[in-house]
Amino acid sequence: GFTLSPVLWRKLPGSRSAGRVQSVALRLVCQREAEIEAFRPQEYWTIEVVFRTESGALITARLIQLDGHKLDKFALGDKGTAEAVVERIRPARFAVRSVERRQVKRNPWPPFTTSTLQQEASRKLGFGATRTMKLAQKLYEGVDIGGETVGLITYMRTDGVQLSQEAIQGARALIGSSYGERYLPSAPRIYKTTAKNAQEAHEAIRPTDLARRPEQVAPYLDKDELRLYELVWKRTIACQMASAVFDQVTVDIASGPGDLVLRATGSVQLFDGFLRVYQEDRDDVGEDDEEKETRLPQVKEGEPLAQQQIKPEQHFTEPPPRYTEASLVKRLEELGIGRPSTYASILQVLQDRDYVRLEKKRFIPEDRGRLVTAFLESFFRRYVEYNFTADLENQLDEISGGRIDWKLVLREFWRAFSAAVEGTRDLT
Repeated sequence: GFTLSPVLWRKLPGSRSAGRVQSVALRLVCQREAEIEAFRPQEYWTIEVVFRTESGALITARLIQLDGHKLDKFALGDKGTAEAVVERIRPARFAVRSVERRQVKRNPWPPFTTSTLQQEASRKLGFGATRTMKLAQKLYEGVDIGGETVGLITYMRTDGVQLSQEAIQGARALIGSSYGERYLPSAPRIYKTTAKNAQEAHEAIRPTDLARRPEQVAPYLDKDELRLYELVWKRTIACQMASAVFDQVTVDIASGPGDLVLRATGSVQLFDGFLRVYQEDRDDVGEDDEEKETRLPQVKEGEPLAQQQIKPEQHFTEPPPRYTEASLVKRLEELGIGRPSTYASILQVLQDRDYVRLEKKRFIPEDRGRLVTAFLESFFRRYVEYNFTADLENQLDEISGGRIDWKLVLREFWRAFSAAVEGTRDLT
C-alpha cells in the first residue's frame, strides 16, 4: 500500500490509496457488479398440484420427475412445455408412492468472533461494521453501574470460538435454572475454529458475567449498546443449549404408470432447544432455501389422491445480489483475507475514498473504484488475486511462529513487486 498508493496518485488523479486487503475487497465489489451487468435472466417453470386425501385434507406437491427423468431447474423452460405437461397431468390418476419420516437435529451456532458479530449485527440490527466495533469497544471498556465501571463483554477483536471453563459453567447453570434440564445437553459444547489464519489468543466474544441479563443492565446502556449486548448474551447462552429437533416428512406421489412423480415435503419443530433463545439470520435467502414450517396431513402408501388444482408458475433467474457489509466480511473471511480486527476499518476506507457507496445496505462501486480495480488488475494483477493475499497471511503466520525467515519472504516479495512498480513508470 505504501509503495502502490503513490503510483495511483500519479497515474489516476483523485485515487487516494491501495492496500493488500482494501484492494481485494474493492475488487470483490467491482467483480460482483460486473456479474450483475452481464446477467441475463433465464425463464423456467414449476408445476404444483393440490391433492385431496381420503380424509379430506389438502396436500400440495411439486413435479420432480417426468418419464423416469429427474427434472432439473430449467427442464420446463417455457410456457408451451409447461402447458404440455399440465395436459398430461390433468387426466392422470395419482396415489401415494412412499412416505419417509426422519428426525433431524440442528445444533446451535458457535459464540461470536469479531467477524460473525459484525455479520449478525449487520443482519439483525442494521449496524455497519464500524458502528458495531465502536459499540463493542464501549461495552468492553465498561459502563458505570452503581458507581463502578464494569466491562460487560470480553475483548472484541478475536478469531477464537472457544469459551473459558468458567463461562461454560456459568452458561450451563443459567440454562438449567432458567429453561430447565431439557434444554441442557449432557456435556458442554466445545467449539473449534475452522477459519483460515485464525489467531486464537483470545476467547470468543461473550458477556463477562452471564448472570448480568440484558434487562438488568438496560438502565445503564443506551438503546444500541443494549441491543448489541443482548445479541452477545443470547448467542453465548444459545451456544451451550440443546439441539433443536425437527420432524421431516417427504411424501412422493406418482401417477399409475409412474411417468409423473410429485413430491411434498414438510418440517415440523418437535423441540425448540437453542432456538428458544437465538435464531441466526441469513443473507440473501432465496425462494428455494427459505425454511417454512409445513405440517403435512397423515397419508399412507398406496392411498389414492384426488386432484384439486394444477398450478403452473413462471419464474426467472435472479442476478447475484450485491454485497452487504455482512456478506462481504463473510467472503473475505472465507478467502482467508485480512484479520477480523481490520474488516470494519477497511470497509470504512472504501467508502471514505469514494471507491464504493452503500445504497439500501448494499455496496455499489463508484466509477473511481472500478477504475482503480481495472488499473490494478492490468498492472498489478498478482497483488489483487484472492489467493495472493491469503498466501501472504499464511507466510506472516509462519514468520510469527518462527518457522520461516522474514528476510527471505520480504526479498521474494520485493523483487517481483518493485519490478511491477517500475513497469508503470512510463505510463501516461
